[in-house]
Amino acid sequence: MGSGMARRLLANGFPLSVYNRNAKKAEGFTEAGARVATSPREAATSANVIVCMVADDSASRAMWLGENGALAAAAPGTICIDSSTVTVGWAHELAEAVAAKKCEFIDTPVTGSKTQAASGELNFLVGGDTATLEKARPVLAAMSKTITHIGPVGSGALIKLINNFVCGVQIVAIAEAVAMIERSGLDRARALEVLTQGAPGSPLVKSVSGRMTAADYTPNFLLRLMAKDLKYSLEEAAKLSLHLTTAAAALDTFQKAIAAGYGEKDIAASVELFRASQR
Repeated sequence: MGSGMARRLLANGFPLSVYNRNAKKAEGFTEAGARVATSPREAATSANVIVCMVADDSASRAMWLGENGALAAAAPGTICIDSSTVTVGWAHELAEAVAAKKCEFIDTPVTGSKTQAASGELNFLVGGDTATLEKARPVLAAMSKTITHIGPVGSGALIKLINNFVCGVQIVAIAEAVAMIERSGLDRARALEVLTQGAPGSPLVKSVSGRMTAADYTPNFLLRLMAKDLKYSLEEAAKLSLHLTTAAAALDTFQKAIAAGYGEKDIAASVELFRASQR
């Protein structure tokens, strides 16, 4: 995701420094016109805007804080943007750390996957001050199809987790449906056409069911990251005295799929858990 976003910024003429914990993933950026840094601090030196896109709270914390974190090099007035899918608590904690450096912060998780990141068609869900968003808008616009201001800091993080728990539930539902169709002997193509062209046919169901039937589990959205998002969603709901029954059931499925060795595969690989139960 971060790689596609970075290339969109380069394509739109932004001078760019990049850092990746896996140096191999940063290969090719020098030739593309970026400066490849050896630490978040080095990447953030002299930056007007800092954008972080990593997997979870722990990874985000490591990118921003500490002696070699991006905030160590952030000058007053720098716009700090975190597009990672993180907890609301971490978004607030990071906002406080940014404010202590006299910088400005917005949380901007995205919907979309690697394809949308590469084509500049992500949907940014923004939490933070309107004034800060307007300063950051040209940068976000280079990477996006839409930019939606949800509310104050943490709002983007929360709606992203709600979005992803609904997606996780849909993925498990269509995985069970595919397995049921295959076991029943129904014509799979015709049966799935009924589902994907009817009321259940969300864009996610259409795309993921196609990957399930093709058994193409090339990572589009890592299965283990969906499990992480469902876990975060359940934790946030608990703070609101809610138990997300369907999210809990979906998380159980993804955790079992991880235990079965599918964690580094695409979310569509969850169907194999149900196919295996047939044998």
